[in-house]
Amino acid sequence: MIAETVCSAVSVAGLGIAAVTAYRKRFLAAARTAAYSLVPLGLVMTGAVGWVVDTAFSPTAWAGFGVLGVAWLMFLGTRAVERRDGGTRKERRAAAKAAARREAVAPAASAPSLGQGVRPAPVAQPKPKAGASEDFSDIEAILKKHGI
Repeated sequence: MIAETVCSAVSVAGLGIAAVTAYRKRFLAAARTAAYSLVPLGLVMTGAVGWVVDTAFSPTAWAGFGVLGVAWLMFLGTRAVERRDGGTRKERRAAAKAAARREAVAPAASAPSLGQGVRPAPVAQPKPKAGASEDFSDIEAILKKHGI
């Protein structure tokens, strides 16, 4: 009885705030506030508040929540162990068979490599001049700065 009264009072207060907000010509915010304020009244009318109050003071309900918590912890524990071990026995066997059948093709390759091909003749590079080592000093400084 007290919970229903409190929820009804919260709904009336929320509708009052929504009316003041609508008076200030903020209709979207007023509609949103009215929607939020009608939720407790709807919960009282459907009987959900009565169910929650009855459940909150029931030792059987709390024992049920405890059993659900233990089941949830067991589920999470088994999932963690399964992930650490590499999956189920069937998954480990399939992975071992796949590793035995692997070929020389890279795993992400969409087609096998082409094999031996004709390589183009190397292009002659001009020899650096004596003053060219100075050009690389700033590049070396940048690489040292980044720890390379």
